[in-house]
Amino acid sequence: MKTNLFDYRLPPDRIAQRPLEKRDASRMLVLDRKTGRLEHSRVRDLAQWLLPGDLMVVNQTKVFPARLFAVKPDTGARLEVFLLRPASEHSPREWEALVSPAKRVKGHPVLKLEGRGEAAVLESLGEGHFILRLDGVGNVRRFLDQTGHVPLPPYIKREDDGTDRERYQTLFAKKEGSVAAPTAGLHFTKPLLDELRKRGVSRAEVTLHVGLGTFLPVLSDDLEGHVMHPERFEVPAPAAAAIARARKRQGRILAVGTTVVRALESAAQPDGTLRTGQDETRLFISPGYPFRAVDAIFTNFHQPRSTLLTLVCAFGGRERVLAAYEEAIREGYRFLSYGDAMLIL
Repeated sequence: MKTNLFDYRLPPDRIAQRPLEKRDASRMLVLDRKTGRLEHSRVRDLAQWLLPGDLMVVNQTKVFPARLFAVKPDTGARLEVFLLRPASEHSPREWEALVSPAKRVKGHPVLKLEGRGEAAVLESLGEGHFILRLDGVGNVRRFLDQTGHVPLPPYIKREDDGTDRERYQTLFAKKEGSVAAPTAGLHFTKPLLDELRKRGVSRAEVTLHVGLGTFLPVLSDDLEGHVMHPERFEVPAPAAAAIARARKRQGRILAVGTTVVRALESAAQPDGTLRTGQDETRLFISPGYPFRAVDAIFTNFHQPRSTLLTLVCAFGGRERVLAAYEEAIREGYRFLSYGDAMLIL
């Protein structure tokens, strides 16, 4: 399929630059994927749209402060170092990273990190990717907590501040490993979770650590030309058992976010049962994909020409989803990471 089939005009003033004061105050556009009917609601009213016996599956990944800044010792030129994931099981100091601007990294230089320490460039992987070794930083995790910045997406046109440390993290965050938030989960509050529990909606937790596979745009003219980067995920045995119980009682499986969709669908067998344990996924979901594990999706509004938008279109129907996006733009909804939400039933 042509990538431009998943394009739409997103006015810059619709891109949320900050979160709302209350997480569950966001608006929620509800799409019936069978009829195309749209209704306007609020995230705090999510329980009213679900049924007793439904199961909500959330992503328990935790964002780490992956963004560092460095300078070239010889020229003083400033660079951004965006850590993606550990490059070695044996050394906590070696990382796969994006360095920008990449053209300033030539040969195998040593970059002086702002704060303390250095980043030695061990290998170039192409397209701005490098293997780095962090030297002189002491305990790496403590260094990142002290020096690293919250990895806000580039469409948020401001520096991160103290509030982002809390608001760019979900209530479910337990397992550190993501370089971007699973943003659908940002809307949930303890009162909302209490309402869902009272409604008879249960909850299960999986993990997908968000990396390049989630946020890299589709640059090729055809979807088939896009290569997904691997992302680590885990479907624990308790989550698989909870999904099996929900199926038995004819409850719906609601995936909170596209990351949960990809984790469940990556683990799904042809009969819908789930493999448990840890693995890596390169799953790219586009229209025509046969969903096996998910019955409903709660998600944010996504960028044009993104793999996230193609996933949502695969589930809700391309024309209906794009019509819903047009409606959301007309009605002043807030888009992307800190924006409003969409529920597809």
